Amino acid sequence: MSEQTFEQMLEASFKTIHTGDIVTGTVIDVKPDELILNIGYKSDGILPKNEYTNDLSINLLEAVKPGDEIEVKVLKVNDGEGQVALTHKRIVADRGSKKLEEAFNNQEVLTAKVAQVLDRGICVVVDDVRIFIPASLVSDVFEKDLTKYQDQEISFVMKDYDPKKRRYIGDRKQILVKEKEEAQTELLGKIQVDDIIDGTIKNVTDFGAFVDLGGIDGLLHISEMSWGRIDNPKKHFKVGEAIRVKIKEINGTKIALTAKFDDANPWKDAASKYAVGNVVTGRVARMTDFGAFIELEPGVDALLHVSQISKDHIAKPSDVLKKDEEVTAKIVDFNEENQKISLSMKALLPDSEPAEETAAEEPAEAPAEAPAEE
Repeated sequence: MSEQTFEQMLEASFKTIHTGDIVTGTVIDVKPDELILNIGYKSDGILPKNEYTNDLSINLLEAVKPGDEIEVKVLKVNDGEGQVALTHKRIVADRGSKKLEEAFNNQEVLTAKVAQVLDRGICVVVDDVRIFIPASLVSDVFEKDLTKYQDQEISFVMKDYDPKKRRYIGDRKQILVKEKEEAQTELLGKIQVDDIIDGTIKNVTDFGAFVDLGGIDGLLHISEMSWGRIDNPKKHFKVGEAIRVKIKEINGTKIALTAKFDDANPWKDAASKYAVGNVVTGRVARMTDFGAFIELEPGVDALLHVSQISKDHIAKPSDVLKKDEEVTAKIVDFNEENQKISLSMKALLPDSEPAEETAAEEPAEAPAEAPAEE
């Protein structure tokens, strides 16, 4: 039996590897763009940064240190320079692809951080597999700007899985829709008319505001925002603002709200404050050809008929009064049932005749509906 040479014994001490083998290597050197690994073979293994991870922003000098063990796959036994070409990210990607396949088949909810925001959607990475979520599937509402999702952790399900075409499509919208439906059902089972509830202003329009009640939106109509008059809701309410409201009506999933609480109703003690004969001061809120409506306090308007402004003949109120002007007048009629008050400035003038009833002179339509004169 012939003796082996040193070189033969050294050669025999190394394991045999083949392309496609998965082995564990030990890091012996870290460079900015590659790692050198001892894989138990006669040549060292080279693991380039772009084969270590898809995250090219990573700093290898900070992420890896000598002595670390990394599972790698052999790409080439000889890369042309006598070294072994390795990959790590493809092992992770293979396992990630299998994980995504199982998640797709089971419609399992996955969680990942948004790695990139694109014009048409966002990308997340699961075990080195990039998944695209189209803009239409990012949210259950249209969102023009998706940059807020950058680096945010989101949940989604796999809508499409095709590894041969490398087509991995995610869907976040259906999760949000389901969560909203569940929250909606739960909330509708708890609330009832006249309940007072806290919400958040979600959207403000010319006719009112939509309030997020925590699972369902309710409409706070402009007429229910205050006991006083509100001409422009956008001047009074901001998106994201907290608000306390009362449930006025529930019709299926449609909820009507009000911010006019009974304890703040200005008419509750109006009978004593605005009794006939009392002298009051108010602000000209709006004018018509037949009279001016005077705001005595938010929610309480009184009619100053054109015939009760002066002893002299006045064709229309705007001839002598201005909008927002402060006037003092005497209450000559109070109708609590219809919430109507009539005023007279003429009654405060010296040697004035008693004011005639002006309620009969008022048009049939409610004063609030009369066209305003600018």
